[in-house]
Amino acid sequence: MFGDLERNPRSLLVCDRSSFLDDKNRLSSQVEQLHFNYKVSMLLPECSSTPSHLEAVLNSIDSFYLIRNLPIHELLDKHFLETAVHHGRLSLSLDKDSFELLGVEGKPSRFNHRTNSRFVVSVDLTDSSMAPGGRGYQRFVTGLRSRLKLKTDFLLSHPGGGASLQALLSRYDWSEHRPEIQSHTLIDFTCPLLTSDLQSCDPHCLLEWLGAVDAHVSCENLSSSFLSSFVCPEPKATTSRALSVSVRGLLRPQGVHRLIQQIRLYLEQPQVESWASLTVHGFVDSPVSWSEEEHGVLRGGENFYSLLMFPDQTYHLHLGTGAHDTCPP
Repeated sequence: MFGDLERNPRSLLVCDRSSFLDDKNRLSSQVEQLHFNYKVSMLLPECSSTPSHLEAVLNSIDSFYLIRNLPIHELLDKHFLETAVHHGRLSLSLDKDSFELLGVEGKPSRFNHRTNSRFVVSVDLTDSSMAPGGRGYQRFVTGLRSRLKLKTDFLLSHPGGGASLQALLSRYDWSEHRPEIQSHTLIDFTCPLLTSDLQSCDPHCLLEWLGAVDAHVSCENLSSSFLSSFVCPEPKATTSRALSVSVRGLLRPQGVHRLIQQIRLYLEQPQVESWASLTVHGFVDSPVSWSEEEHGVLRGGENFYSLLMFPDQTYHLHLGTGAHDTCPP
């Protein structure tokens, strides 16, 4: 077992510190570059209930749609491209036999070992070469319709809602889903005394602690306990209440931006003197992660970022991914 643990993949953590008031901060572009998110977790120390404006944003996050056994060639349907795909890329991760059967250009996966056993096909659906009727488009569609008849379940979300997807949904088995929201008020809660310089707090310990709080794992551990090694980072203090909120679903970056803005407004209130955190979890099995680069799902799957925000409008951003993935932006 020890040998197996030694072979576990390493992870990569990138840290960035800036201010919302700095015109050169890169937060907006960094949030935009993680497209496929399944959960957002928020922690607001010294808060007893969800602020009304934050709750309104949570309740306004778009629905998403589960469509079953969808042939992939349907994503290249002329009407679908014209009405639902304003910008986007279709990425396929294929084994060697499927790649050769499809018969289009691709590149070896960066996660191959000694032989090229897996390939990646990535196509910009808005490129002129993929215009319906063109040679590249026709070759791709023919490969998916006639040679490699792939079907799979998809989660779909669109700024225009179900109306923009209706033509596609109406032909297959589908269901609409609302994001699942959970909130918990934590009583007599021990949390770190964080300041915007964060000089005394190790980021790995802090992120582990945030994850434990979100998972409702106790961090009040005795030296004799072997159930959990998670502890609250020092220095720490006990506050009477704290609020933990999570939302699950297919969450687009636009919704994350709105949540960040509402937490900033909450921190601007005169009576608020603490920090707040927001952690965005990307799908572990997403074929792409940061900047549409290939994601190492078979090598760990880390795919998240955590944002610490302070009343003085400064923030710390921690971006995590597998060591074999492209470095986060």
